[in-house]
Amino acid sequence: MKFSKFGQKFTQPTGISQLMDDLGDALKSDQPVNMLGGGNPARIEAVNELFLETYQALGNDGSFREDINSTATSSMANYSNPQGDAAFIDALVGFFNRHYDWNLTSENIALTNGSQNAFFYLFNLFGGAFTDEQNESVDKSILLPLTPEYIGYSDVHVEGQHFTAVLPHIDEVTHDGEAGFFKYRVDFDALENLPALKEGRIGAICCSRPTNPTGNVLTDDEMAHLAEIAKRYDVPLIIDNAYGMPFPNIIYSDVNLKWDNNTILCFSLSKIGLPGVRTGIIVAAPEVIAAVSAMNAVVNLSPTRFGASIATPLVENNAIKDLSDNDIKPFYQQQAKTAVTLLKKELCDYPLVIHKPEGAIFLWLWFKDLPISTSELYETLKEKGTLIVPSEYFFPGVDISDYKHAHECIRMSIAADEQTLIDGIAVIGEVVRGLYDGAK
Repeated sequence: MKFSKFGQKFTQPTGISQLMDDLGDALKSDQPVNMLGGGNPARIEAVNELFLETYQALGNDGSFREDINSTATSSMANYSNPQGDAAFIDALVGFFNRHYDWNLTSENIALTNGSQNAFFYLFNLFGGAFTDEQNESVDKSILLPLTPEYIGYSDVHVEGQHFTAVLPHIDEVTHDGEAGFFKYRVDFDALENLPALKEGRIGAICCSRPTNPTGNVLTDDEMAHLAEIAKRYDVPLIIDNAYGMPFPNIIYSDVNLKWDNNTILCFSLSKIGLPGVRTGIIVAAPEVIAAVSAMNAVVNLSPTRFGASIATPLVENNAIKDLSDNDIKPFYQQQAKTAVTLLKKELCDYPLVIHKPEGAIFLWLWFKDLPISTSELYETLKEKGTLIVPSEYFFPGVDISDYKHAHECIRMSIAADEQTLIDGIAVIGEVVRGLYDGAK
């Protein structure tokens, strides 16, 4: 059977397809698997209890059985319009205006079937083939000002890959008074001198905050500088806020969240504990929201309403923020401390450096001068029942063939239970020690 070029692009092996396949295989395996590779959030008791209570309340008040002529909008029995569930959008408008004074209206928010769906739309809206003022074709890229970046960005363009990326400054830092950590920072000198930026071949700037895979948090100064560059070159600044403020708020740095008409903020219900409901949120200028809504109509008819129905009352009464601040954030902060302690114990005399844990649900581990690539390390660990994600997949827009650092890191989830962390990190320690020892 022959597929079109579109079909061939989306059926070839990709990093994100491998990640999701591994996650699914681990969940159905009859053998124990130390799942340190996926993006599933942790099962936090307080979170699960609140969602269950909310779900049950929706059933009790008849929301699931909405009449088609009813003014209520929280049912799953009918489609929403392509922009998304109106009640949830109104609740979000109130929430963001209440907490951030952004003066949003319902024209500033659209829903999608998960944030991956949102980035498929946005990257194809702002990256790819354009027609300039002389009616000539221009190929524009999405500029990633700091790599490594999210594995799921790489393959979302309908045709080809349209990314320009800047490698980071790497600074040695301390964490909780200890050495053995590093932090990525934006190389603004390199960024400002990009030919693609100066020549009008950038369609948008995009960063995640906190960053998946590294847990890096761009400072307020870095964000302000990126916003200024975006306005100067008349391109939007897209911020992937899947792990950030105000929900799930898995962010430990003292930073602020800002929005204006040139900024596109993307949120998700996944990391607060609802990955299965596939609900993404876009906050942007009305023309962007109109475009996303039109794409929703063609691709999905309308976004799913299940997540919106559960989240609406939690947004209205601020419970989603309280849950994030008081339960989700402290949980992952403690998980990061536990994982760092275990890693230091296993590899204290070996060249492991950890990216400073500033947020998200991962640790980013750098094995300096590792005798093999981390793609090979991934295969070895997988054979031993431990899943991680190798670093090679996290550098879209960069030729990493001669960039040694891109072959020496792994992303490790900290969302697993403590015993899985203990067992998985023990396997990582055993294998990595053996590799270094064997190379002596």
